[in-house]
Amino acid sequence: MFQEESLCSRCARVRKTCCYFEIYVTPGDVKRIAAYSGRTDFHEFRVPADANYLDQDDDPAWRDQVAGEDGRRRVLKRRAGDACTFLGAHGCTLPLEVRPLVCRLHPYEYTEAGISEELSDSCPTHLLKHGQTLLIALDMNLEVARRWHRQLYAEIRCEPLRWRRSGSQSLSLGCQVGREMR
Repeated sequence: MFQEESLCSRCARVRKTCCYFEIYVTPGDVKRIAAYSGRTDFHEFRVPADANYLDQDDDPAWRDQVAGEDGRRRVLKRRAGDACTFLGAHGCTLPLEVRPLVCRLHPYEYTEAGISEELSDSCPTHLLKHGQTLLIALDMNLEVARRWHRQLYAEIRCEPLRWRRSGSQSLSLGCQVGREMR
């Protein structure tokens, strides 16, 4: 039986898409990915390549909790060519429920206040079939996205204050992270 190629598979070949962004991972993302992959070497702390990333005045929680005092934040490592370490020939190699929350939410635009009606313009919509919408092609559901959004900001609030002040990269937290919110 012929299985239609997904938009993510076609998108992965374009090479200038979300899988080439610097992808922030929450403490919960780290725990979920490590539990699934058996790896701990998939993330690092790095200052954003684009300084505009730190200009988040419209989202105080993101601005105040994602980056440390030196501007570094926890991101997925990238392979040669700047691709996400988990990008495969057919898109992300992680199951949906393990992927970083920011990846699951893409292409929705959001702040802590909520999800915007506008979508990111980073998806190569020219790869869509005639008459197909981006959200249908990605099988995105707004209610599920809202749940992931709540989980993202709950996990952002679990960023350890100590690492933000001292540069420590410890994930020993008092918060419950890594579990799927319902």
